[in-house]
Amino acid sequence: MTNARTIPVPDKLQWAADWLAPAPQPNNIIPLSEQFMRRVTIMLDDALMDEIDRFIVERGYQNRSEAVRDLARAGVRQAMEDSGMDGACVAALVYVYEPDVRDLPKRLTDLFHDHHDLSVSAMHVHLDRGACLEVNVLRGDGRDLRCLGDSIIAERGVRHGRLVMVPAESDDICDADCRDRHDHAHARKAD
Repeated sequence: MTNARTIPVPDKLQWAADWLAPAPQPNNIIPLSEQFMRRVTIMLDDALMDEIDRFIVERGYQNRSEAVRDLARAGVRQAMEDSGMDGACVAALVYVYEPDVRDLPKRLTDLFHDHHDLSVSAMHVHLDRGACLEVNVLRGDGRDLRCLGDSIIAERGVRHGRLVMVPAESDDICDADCRDRHDHAHARKAD
C-alpha cells in the first residue's frame, strides 16, 4: 500500500491528501505559543543553572524555556523601573509599617491626600499589634508614581516596601474625559 504523500494529487484534492497523511509524531509538534518565538542559545555557569532548576521545580514550570522567559520579563521590568520608567503606568505599592510610630499613620494619609490623583484603591490589613500592611493601586506618570512610592517607603516606621510598576498604553489610563467611553463612574479631580 502506498503512502498518501507519495501519490501525485491534483490541486483540488490536496486537502484530502493532507487529511489522509499520517499525523506528525508528538515530538514534531510545535505548540502555537512557540511558533512565533526565536531560539536563543546562552551559556550559564553550573551554579546559576542549579538556581534556575530549583526555581523551575518550586514554581512548577513545565520546562526551562517558560521559566527563563518569565525571569527575563521580570528582569526587563525591574530594569525599566530602576531606570525611572516614565509615561503612563499602573502600579501596586505594598508596604508594612508600624502604626505606633509617632504620627506615621497621619503622615502616610497626608501623602496620599496630597497625591489623590494617583491613587485608585487601597487595602489596609492589621497583621498584628505592631504591624499593618497596606496595598495601594496607583496610576499615572511613572515618575510621579516612583516619587510617591519612594516617599512612602522612606518614611520612618515603614519596615518593608516595594513599588511594582507596569507600563500601560495611555488609552488604558482613564482620565476625566473617559467617562463618556464606558458606563461606570470615576472620581473627578477637584477644580
